[in-house]
Amino acid sequence: MKRREFLKKSFLGLGAATSYTYLTGCQETPEQPNIIFLLTDDQRWDTMGCMGNPIVQTPNMDTLANQGVLFKNAFVTTAICGASRASILTGQYERCHGVIGFGALSDEANANTYPLLLKNAGYIIGFIGKYGVENPPIDRFDYWKATTGQPVYENWDENGNYKHHTRICCENTLEFLNMCTKNQPFCLSVSFKAPHVQDGDLRQFIYDPVYKDLYKDIEIPMPRTADDKYFYDVFPEFFTKNNEARLRWDIRFSTPEKFQESVKGYYRLITGVDVVIGEIRKELEKCELADNTIIILMGDNGFYLGEHGMAGKWYGHEESIHVPLLIYDPRLPKSLRGQKREEMALNIDIAPTLLEIADMDIPETMQGESLVPVIMGKSPEWREEFFYEHHFEYQTIPKSEGVVTRRYKYLRYIESEPLFEELYDLNRDPHEEHNLANDPEYQTILTEMREKLNSLLAEAQ
Repeated sequence: MKRREFLKKSFLGLGAATSYTYLTGCQETPEQPNIIFLLTDDQRWDTMGCMGNPIVQTPNMDTLANQGVLFKNAFVTTAICGASRASILTGQYERCHGVIGFGALSDEANANTYPLLLKNAGYIIGFIGKYGVENPPIDRFDYWKATTGQPVYENWDENGNYKHHTRICCENTLEFLNMCTKNQPFCLSVSFKAPHVQDGDLRQFIYDPVYKDLYKDIEIPMPRTADDKYFYDVFPEFFTKNNEARLRWDIRFSTPEKFQESVKGYYRLITGVDVVIGEIRKELEKCELADNTIIILMGDNGFYLGEHGMAGKWYGHEESIHVPLLIYDPRLPKSLRGQKREEMALNIDIAPTLLEIADMDIPETMQGESLVPVIMGKSPEWREEFFYEHHFEYQTIPKSEGVVTRRYKYLRYIESEPLFEELYDLNRDPHEEHNLANDPEYQTILTEMREKLNSLLAEAQ
C-alpha cells in the first residue's frame, strides 16, 4: 500500500479517498489548497506573544496560533541560515543535502525541493525575499523576487522613496496574490531578512523607521545566563578564545545600553513581519482566496540575545535551535483550531508536510516527517529525539554536533582536544546552566547519549 493511501485510511477513515481532507465529516475541497510559507531569519521560539513573551507585539502571529496549530517544540537541525534553508527545501539533514553552512544544491537536489515538486503537480510557484542557497532554479519559478545572498534592509525605489526590505517583501506578496486565480493552486514562499542583523553595519538591527518609538519606554530584562561566568567558567580556552559568538556579543550586548538597543531593534523587526502577516491575510480575503489558503510560519534558526555570553547562533543551545512554527489551515474544523502541540517538529518536516497537504507522494529522499497527522489532532507515533549538526568551516566557529531528547541534551565539539562535551538535564535545568558531562551521577546518561548520537548520525547518512 502506498504511503499516501495508508495515511488516508489510518488517519481519516476514508478508505480510497479521492481528495485531500483533514477529518471524516469535513467538507471535502475538490481543488488542492494554496500554500503560503513564511520564513523569518534568526527568529527564536520565544519571541511571540503566543509563546509567552509579554513584551514583543505579535498580534497576527498570535491569531494564526489561536486559529491554527502552534508547535511549542520546533527545532532546526543546523543553526545557520544556508544549511537550514536547504533542509527546509529538501527535507534533508545537512549531511545529506551537502550545503554545509553555505553553498549550492545539486541539480538533482533542486529537482526534489518542495517548490519544484509542487510545480510538477500543477502549482504556480513563487519565491520572495532571501532564498539563501546558491544555484536556485530561477527559471522554474513563475514569480521570482528573491536574492541568493544576504539582502540589505534599506532600499530606495526609482523615485527615491525609502523602502525597508520587509515592506518590499509585503508589496511583492500582494502583487503575487493579485496575479492568482481560483483556477490553479499556488505555493508562495516568502523569506524575510528580519530579524537578522545587517552584517557590517554598526546599527546591526535596522528596523523600519515607522517602528522607532515601539518599545522605547520598556526595560527589557537581561537573560539569567548573560553573566560572563556562563561563558568563561563553562567553556574551555579553545572555545572562548576568538569565538565569533563572543565577538558579536561585544558589538550587541556588552553593555546594558547595547543590550536594550539591540533587543528592541530585534523586536521591532519581528513586529514589522507581524504587520505584513496581517496585510497578507487581508489581501487573501480581498482576492477571495482566504478560505483555501494555508499559512505556515517558521524561523530558519534561533538567536542568542546574550545568553551564555554569546550572540548569533551556530551552537546547540535552546536559544540557537528552538524556533517558532505555526500552521494555519482555514479548512480545519473549530475543534482542531488553537491546538498547542508538544511533538518535536523539525525544519526537515516542512517539505514533506507541504507535499502531504497537496496530496502528493513524499520522495524517499526526504528524511523529515509530514506534520499532517499532528495537525489533524491525532497522536501518531512520533520522534522522541533528533540530532543537531554544525560543520561549517569557519575559524572562529567551532564545529559541533549533538542529540536532543525530551529530557536530555548532549553536545560535543568535534575538533576539540580533549573532546569538550556538554550534557544538560532539561527538566531540571531548562536554561542550560549546569553542564553535567563531568558529574559522576550522570556518566551512565552521558554514555547513552553518546551512543544515541552516533546511532542517529549513522542512520542519517
